[in-house]
Amino acid sequence: MGVHLLTGDDESILRSKVHELVHELIGDGDRSLMVDEFDGEDYELRVVVDAAQTMPFLTDKRVVVARGIGRFNVDDLTPLLGYLENPLESTDLVLIAGGGRLAKKLTDAVKLCGGHLLNTSPPSRAKDRHNWVRTEAAEQGVRLDGAAATRIADQLGEEVGRLQGLLSVLRATYGESAKVSVDDIEPFLGDAGGVPPWDLTDAVDAGETGKALVLMGRMIHGGERHPLQILAILHSHYGKLARLDGADARSESDAAQAMGIKPGFPAKKALGNYRRLGGGGVQRAIQLLARADLDLRGDTDLDAEIVMEVLVARLSRLGVRR
Repeated sequence: MGVHLLTGDDESILRSKVHELVHELIGDGDRSLMVDEFDGEDYELRVVVDAAQTMPFLTDKRVVVARGIGRFNVDDLTPLLGYLENPLESTDLVLIAGGGRLAKKLTDAVKLCGGHLLNTSPPSRAKDRHNWVRTEAAEQGVRLDGAAATRIADQLGEEVGRLQGLLSVLRATYGESAKVSVDDIEPFLGDAGGVPPWDLTDAVDAGETGKALVLMGRMIHGGERHPLQILAILHSHYGKLARLDGADARSESDAAQAMGIKPGFPAKKALGNYRRLGGGGVQRAIQLLARADLDLRGDTDLDAEIVMEVLVARLSRLGVRR
């Protein structure tokens, strides 16, 4: 018995985790007798609390599920916060974020009553995401080797919501607990998904022209980002480096102060990139961005994707040329 608060950026993953949790809480019980579920824009939290405070009938416990609780403001939360001060032992209350920003008071109240918080969002770092894919697969009865997990994570990119469907297909095809290799998964991967912006900027910074061009193509086709959106990402990236020009930044703290951000890895990384490019390299990057911006807005007859390919290739060669 307890309180469960689930959050996450991907709706499909969040929905899947809620389904798994509710299934686990019900066990061998009768869902029709045990579960009260609230969803949509019409229900009020006092009704959820009434259900949570009701003693179970013909079962040993009740499961109360409330979706989209992010739509409630602090005043709306009053009855729920009151319930969380002394939750009923015979009720499992499942609260699901969505519909708006989750109030901190609710998160704090769930922690205070000993509730369980589960963030279903996958990790942002590529290496961590590979491990996450392997863990998710194991929970679904699919044993991926390291290379297969890496291949899936790279192919899905930002479209992690496709993972559950892919794992279901792999489980149905190869059976429970069968070890699955890269060759086994290739026929089921589908199109490459979009990638996060930092994958592109990291490849450009590293001078990996081929990889950067592939990633940019995935952002356009898989991630459905307009070339102007990608240009804005690159402009922001080099704009931060431009703030270091003439700042005489010698340390991470100096760089952070010049860029107006907190000291940490982003500041350290930017300082390293500036030192690699130099002031002249950063100025050249800004010039290339300005030229591409004009071309995208009609100064050339070239296709927008070709304009971006030329830009990304030139940017990725700046540090190497120097």
